[in-house]
Amino acid sequence: MGIFDSDIFTLNSLTAAINEVEYVPSQIGGLGLFDAEGISTTGLVIEKDGDKLGLVESKPRGAPGTVVGGDKRTAVSFQTAHLPTTATVLADEVQNVRAFGTDDSEQAVQTVVNRRLAKMARRIDMTHEYHKLGAIQGLVLDSDGTTVLYDLFQAFGMTQQTVAMVLGTATTDMQGKCLDIHEKIEEALGGLSYTGVTVVCGKSFWRKFITHKLVKEAYERWEAGARLRADPRDGFQFGGISWERYRGGGNIKVADTEAYAVPTGVLDLFITRFAPGDYMDTVNTLGLPFYSSSDPLKHGKGVELEAQSNPAHLCTRPKACIKLTEA
Repeated sequence: MGIFDSDIFTLNSLTAAINEVEYVPSQIGGLGLFDAEGISTTGLVIEKDGDKLGLVESKPRGAPGTVVGGDKRTAVSFQTAHLPTTATVLADEVQNVRAFGTDDSEQAVQTVVNRRLAKMARRIDMTHEYHKLGAIQGLVLDSDGTTVLYDLFQAFGMTQQTVAMVLGTATTDMQGKCLDIHEKIEEALGGLSYTGVTVVCGKSFWRKFITHKLVKEAYERWEAGARLRADPRDGFQFGGISWERYRGGGNIKVADTEAYAVPTGVLDLFITRFAPGDYMDTVNTLGLPFYSSSDPLKHGKGVELEAQSNPAHLCTRPKACIKLTEA
């Protein structure tokens, strides 16, 4: 049997291998905001409840109660994205190669395949981070940076809330600005509670925030200015909010002069849903984060590998993510 006909190149084996690749969390992924599940279809529906909590009027005993109408619900549908990548393992790459300390050529080929799958998985992971950041900003874009995958504000009929931080003015009440952020989040969440707020900042916004007169003064009085002696790239707490600089690259970035405040600990605020791969073996099964398959090249010269993911990274209440500006 040829080495490229072995069981390591089956759909099940390759998919299991790529899902075992160690994931290196990036900044948004590392916050643990997104609740991930598999779904058995390529689309999902989110139910939007337009109702608001209201007070009940006090009435005499025996009087008719306050009428509570039915929920005004609308369904918003989304299609999962399809993120395929390909690579090729040639016969020459595994010629005369064996794993260290063994005589097992199949193990050597498995090592080459796993390295290639890991590289493909990292490429897809970067795209997941890009989409998650887009969900926080309310606009999930394709890799070209212009094609819109999900306009969450349009989908849910909401408008983005903003807070102008006025960082260029030394007398700006920064505690008051933090209170503005909290209040806007509370308004957007309605009756839902949250455990905290994290702000991810663009480079210019971050620099102006950490050097603002009132922020520096607050930390000069806290532990004898310990924060001011720390690495200026490190995150910190101010005004009941966790502030951190977002380190991106290419299209994966927060605009230099902007920041986004995100509530944490809110049930189903951020969701990730994985659809099944587009293979006959995976039809109507629960989706996995990654799939991989192989196809032999002509004349047995090697195999072509494909790795794919089919995610939808969404924010179900985009109004609760507050955009912050320098001016």
